[in-house]
Amino acid sequence: MAVVQMACSDSKQANVDKTLDRLADAAARGANVVCLQELFHGLYPCQTEDHARFEEAEPIPGPTSEALAKAARQHRIVIVGSLFERRAAGLYHNTAVVFDADGSTAGVYRKMHIPDDPRYYEKFYFTPGDLGFRSFATRAGRIGVCVCWDQWFPEAARLTALTGAQILFYPTAIGWLPEEKDAYGASQHAAWETMMRSHAVANGVFVAAANRVGLEDGIQFWGASFAVDPYGNMLARAGHEAEETLLVECDFGLVDTARTHWPFLRDRRIDAYGGLLKRYLDPPS
Repeated sequence: MAVVQMACSDSKQANVDKTLDRLADAAARGANVVCLQELFHGLYPCQTEDHARFEEAEPIPGPTSEALAKAARQHRIVIVGSLFERRAAGLYHNTAVVFDADGSTAGVYRKMHIPDDPRYYEKFYFTPGDLGFRSFATRAGRIGVCVCWDQWFPEAARLTALTGAQILFYPTAIGWLPEEKDAYGASQHAAWETMMRSHAVANGVFVAAANRVGLEDGIQFWGASFAVDPYGNMLARAGHEAEETLLVECDFGLVDTARTHWPFLRDRRIDAYGGLLKRYLDPPS
């Protein structure tokens, strides 16, 4: 399994070409499934609310998804690609597509949780996903995908794991606001990594995040892409500055081992969790 951490430019073609080179390199190094970072084909578009940025979106299938499908077929690898989807006029999604090793589409996931924070004005661009939390059978195993902001929600990881996922991939675009980095940077990064390591432990699955790197306008993307096993052990972590491709070996037999030794799924009290379907529970009087 591999995750690709890249810096992006304002040239879509250059970004796609570099991605295809990274996919070829990962395949040559033995990867059978490769996850790309969130919206890898361009600069992160959501730092401002700009109607012109909708021109960057594509239908699926479209030119960029077709390029990924071709690469999957050529290198016989599974690819997780994150795309700015134009579903219809005025209807756009932040979408991840899983391409199987023969180039076919194994599945599609549309980002469910859409943030609206300084420099992350995604609600302006993206409609929340309507496909639910899903995993997909591939030649490299059963792949679950969530996208960036989804990674902060344990419900998303749990529901994806309950569909049979052996590994959860998180295409990501997260970084520091430079003016806040000294005060909050270390704790922000630690919280991000801790959340996803906890998903691995709580669900008994492998987890991997592919993040972008480099300064884009007002965000310094912090890289640090990583992969952990079902016990939350760090298998590999990229640095904060450089482009890297991480390659790790995943023994899916460890999923069953972890879940039988730490039987969280067995001991869930599904009869007692109805309150999770409410926005908030008022304290008892």
